[in-house]
Amino acid sequence: MKSVKRLFLAIFVVYLAPTFASAGLWAMKDRPARWSEARWTSAGILPEASAGEDAAVYIFSAMTGGLKGAVASHAWIVTKEKGANSYTRYDKVGWGTPIRRNHRPPDAYWYSNPPEIVTSVTGVQAELLIPKIEEAIAAYPYAEPGGYTIWPGPNSNTFVAHVLRSVPELDAVLPPHAVGRDYLPDGEFVHLDGDWKDLHVTLRGLIGFSAGLRSGFEVHFLGLVAGLDFTNPGIKVPAVGRIGI
Repeated sequence: MKSVKRLFLAIFVVYLAPTFASAGLWAMKDRPARWSEARWTSAGILPEASAGEDAAVYIFSAMTGGLKGAVASHAWIVTKEKGANSYTRYDKVGWGTPIRRNHRPPDAYWYSNPPEIVTSVTGVQAELLIPKIEEAIAAYPYAEPGGYTIWPGPNSNTFVAHVLRSVPELDAVLPPHAVGRDYLPDGEFVHLDGDWKDLHVTLRGLIGFSAGLRSGFEVHFLGLVAGLDFTNPGIKVPAVGRIGI
């Protein structure tokens, strides 16, 4: 009985307490009441695509809207071919055709929340990765209408995480508040990244863990992620994000 109590206490301290605290702080902030009132314009993070010849790849993430914005973010992918005069943005959304192309500026606010760059690759390496990224996007198994479930997945973060696992050369992990990122497509229970740097084990994104050089050690519970980052020392806090160097 003591072991069960300790387990519930650990779950509360590690997962629920940060989530409740984040929700409380979020509720006190001034937020758009409706989708139509939110800001969706460019945040001015990326240079004009025509400003340089180099190819580029960016993974973006921004907190989402409504109450779920207290604990969850939305991720998307941006690419630019060598010499191109425009960026191409890919999002997975929950309405209409799920995978959208260029439905927002590449570095736009999401529900008035500023985006952050999770990772970026430029130059020759980006040139080599763009075809692999496009292949991974084309192979995503939940690309048809109806292929979206806000929780535990597959959702927008499931889509981007699928691309990151399929193209491990991007060498990135979505932030802890990217709820849905640990949902493995096609009911997969175990996944080892192609470069053997990360192992993922999950039960439909509800409970499991990731371990490796990229992820460090993470345990996810009901879509919330807690863990340790060893490569870039820090801790991963549910609903809050990564805290460290």
